Amino acid sequence: MSRPKPLDLNRADFITIDTIGPPGQRTFYLQAAQGEILITLIIEKSHAAALSIAIGNILQQTGGIDEPEAVNQELVHPVEPLFRVGNLGLGYDQVQGKLIVVAEELVAEGDQPGRQVRIWADRAQMAALARQAAIAVAEGRPTCPLCAEPIEPGEKHVCVRGNGRKHLYELDEDGRD
Repeated sequence: MSRPKPLDLNRADFITIDTIGPPGQRTFYLQAAQGEILITLIIEKSHAAALSIAIGNILQQTGGIDEPEAVNQELVHPVEPLFRVGNLGLGYDQVQGKLIVVAEELVAEGDQPGRQVRIWADRAQMAALARQAAIAVAEGRPTCPLCAEPIEPGEKHVCVRGNGRKHLYELDEDGRD
């Protein structure tokens, strides 16, 4: 079975990653626009973190990290996702000097191939995307320094690596020890 024709944004005017919802219940979105076309995709927190790191690595390997553009990085509302991403890839087009994000729809095993979106953006846009993705990831719940599990504010954290201590950390409502 062949994959449906990809949806291409060959020169994104806007690209961002942001979240909706409180920490622990957030949904991550990748959003890009070209002219009147606006694409919103649901991604995982791990996608956002990996994309941020990968963009930084590619920019470093291809001539240094450009200064991120000072642009509005907020999601455009209403947020209406096209699909949930299963696979997210990143590449670099040396001829155009642009990076490309390739997002493939999450489909059940054995189903027909899912849709694909390809987004090309320049180095400064991608540097801004990497920074915004890192910010979105960091705004989540704090993690336990021993077990790396999220700690819920206002609740006692029972750490599996706490060496017999029942409650290793307890955060107040502001998320501080």
